[in-house]
Amino acid sequence: MTATEHVQPTGAVAGYRPERTLRLSVELRRQFKRRRTIGVFVAMVALPLVLIAALQLGASEEAQTNSRINLVDVATSSGLNFTLFVLFATTTFFLVVVYALFFGDTVASEAAWGSLRYTLATPVPRMRLLRQKWLAALVQSVGALLTLAVVAVVAGGIAFGFDDIRTPIGVTLSQGEGLLRLAGMLGYLAVHLLVVGTLAFWLSTITDAPLAAVGGAVFSMVVFAILDQVEQLGSLRDWFPTAEEFAWTDLLQTPVDSADLFRGVVQSLVYAAVFTALGFRHFARRDVTS
Repeated sequence: MTATEHVQPTGAVAGYRPERTLRLSVELRRQFKRRRTIGVFVAMVALPLVLIAALQLGASEEAQTNSRINLVDVATSSGLNFTLFVLFATTTFFLVVVYALFFGDTVASEAAWGSLRYTLATPVPRMRLLRQKWLAALVQSVGALLTLAVVAVVAGGIAFGFDDIRTPIGVTLSQGEGLLRLAGMLGYLAVHLLVVGTLAFWLSTITDAPLAAVGGAVFSMVVFAILDQVEQLGSLRDWFPTAEEFAWTDLLQTPVDSADLFRGVVQSLVYAAVFTALGFRHFARRDVTS
């Protein structure tokens, strides 16, 4: 057999199949074994428990006899209500950090470790490597969000009972309908948070410092959240990536007002597509030396 018989027309070694390199299952196993992933999921389990303890310790006779419905009263009326309280408390910052961490650590960490060029030399095609890491980050992020919600529902139910949802305006939703709407809320948040995730992903292809990618994405969202409070900006605020971050609460209305939900999903997907495309474009042209 001659040497040329070992080479494909493309120049690759005979038997080489790009689609067999760096399978998603392999990347997921690798990522879920990392300490930062384990730490995030531990935090997702611990946070609802900490909030339950805080609500229990902070309860007072005055709060219990107050007939006016406020956030704390609604939070402690059932496990589903507690879950809504957890989501409301974590949407602005905590979940933003989680998404930014998983997406921002995709490429920058490999570059920081000096293993990126060796992975590409395996050889794994650049676009396939980036796609697998993007998908792995998405699975981890959504998994963390679902873990937070499931623990909140179960732990909150044990602490406060598995009753119906009581909305802040006094409307009651059955458990079945409440769970269905909660699923819709989680779906909306999973899409909306892709904005900060894909921004961190783009920054991860630019820098070799994971902290810079994660911090840059979180800082950008904080800045937009602050600017969103400036009423003088008028309708310009509607185009900020943080504009519809609490649109999921519209699912508590009867009937549901889906206008802001639809706008939030479309706007988030557009931002996510742009940031993802920028990340792939930059990585395709990047001189990988680390």
